[in-house]
Amino acid sequence: MSKIKFFGSALLPIILLLVLLFVFVEFGPLGVFKAELPPIEEIFIQRIVLEPEQMTLEVINDGPEPVTIAQVSVNEVFWKYTIEPSNTLLPLEKGNIKLHYPWIEGNPYAITLFASDGVTFEGEIGVATETPKFNFLYFKAFVLLGIYVGVIPVLLGLLWFPLLKRLQGKWYMFLLSLTIGLLIFLGFDTLSESFELLENLPKAFNGVGILVIGFLLAILTLSAVSYKTQHHAREKGEHYQALVWGYLIALGIGLHNLGEGLAIGSAYAIGEIALGATLVIGFMIHNVTEGIAIVSPLTRTFSKIKHFIPHLILMGLIAGAPTIIGTLIGGFAYSAAMAVFFLAIGSGAIFDVSFDIMNYMKKEKWISLFTVTNVLGFLAGLLIMYLTGFMVLG
Repeated sequence: MSKIKFFGSALLPIILLLVLLFVFVEFGPLGVFKAELPPIEEIFIQRIVLEPEQMTLEVINDGPEPVTIAQVSVNEVFWKYTIEPSNTLLPLEKGNIKLHYPWIEGNPYAITLFASDGVTFEGEIGVATETPKFNFLYFKAFVLLGIYVGVIPVLLGLLWFPLLKRLQGKWYMFLLSLTIGLLIFLGFDTLSESFELLENLPKAFNGVGILVIGFLLAILTLSAVSYKTQHHAREKGEHYQALVWGYLIALGIGLHNLGEGLAIGSAYAIGEIALGATLVIGFMIHNVTEGIAIVSPLTRTFSKIKHFIPHLILMGLIAGAPTIIGTLIGGFAYSAAMAVFFLAIGSGAIFDVSFDIMNYMKKEKWISLFTVTNVLGFLAGLLIMYLTGFMVLG
């Protein structure tokens, strides 16, 4: 009997809420609004796929009302089309609009969808180029792009370990502060990228919700990992703690680079940017600093680099290899929602690791962080990331 009362008390508010919603829909002001206001219609163009002599628009009904597509124009000229599953899309229903259109490589195109009541929905192609299909040639191209942009730069940055190892005393604190500066800048940069992508998501996907979930998921998960490792760190000393930091930093940077790879691969696939030598070199120089961020906390705990090489290689792959995965997904099956999610996870992980390092440095008092050495290191990290960022734009 007690179980019945328990489940009854749990279900009662839900049942009453459903009754309230029914009453509101049937008898509340919704009926008046429907009678006096036009229906809300919204079609979101998620992706435009270009094939020889053909355009395919992947769309979703992003509003609360059914929408009927009546006409499609390209550069203000109406064009014949077919749509699957039908011309009328229900709320949250996806559809594919196909046009047999002789598009020209490199040209821009403005596409307009006309609903049956005259409401229009816009889409555009900045630079027309054939959308890559999965084949070995494109696969190799995207893999090499990920290696050049992500894996090689991070591994090169790790090679500064012997030099950084020579810095002792207050310079170790300088390196930790430098690491925090690099990570904080990278964290805000990653978060900014995820905010910019929100406009590429249908409203029904609630992009802010995806961002918040990814951000907090990373922080809470890594906080739980840090809590579990505290006991082992006290037993095994700074050597173990430094390894944990190194791997967590590599993981956070890897998630950032996964999101970066998604953006690079998708931009390359739709022809929005020309991935020439200057852009690739810019990313390489910018990402070398990520290797410094990984090894800086490790310089005081490893006496000989030969004992550290396996960890060094693994950390470099954790941080750099996700770029390859990102470019492949971005090039062949880009998803703005996935990009927002992984960028949010990456920024959360980076901020969490930064806080852990600062917590170690504070020596019981947070004010102790603000020594001249620490402040200079932090500012140096910010400036390094800021200045190398110009190379990406060059």
